[in-house]
Amino acid sequence: MRITSKGQVTIPLHVREALGLVPGSEVEFTVDGNAARLIKQKTGTRRSLGREIVEHARGRGTGALTTDEIMRLMRGD
Repeated sequence: MRITSKGQVTIPLHVREALGLVPGSEVEFTVDGNAARLIKQKTGTRRSLGREIVEHARGRGTGALTTDEIMRLMRGD
């Protein structure tokens, strides 16, 4: 993985999923010898994380399926 000229790196998907990182998540870096550690900051409440996830998903749906169609797919009908 390369660092951009702005000092940015992409956090791999499997790491984001394992830590529950979504856009807007707060993280902290610490230095441990010659290694850096990424630490997910606590959001304060579980509700805050839920709000972050909803905000991330908002507006991403295509609206191609109705609610009833989605429910049938989920239930396996």
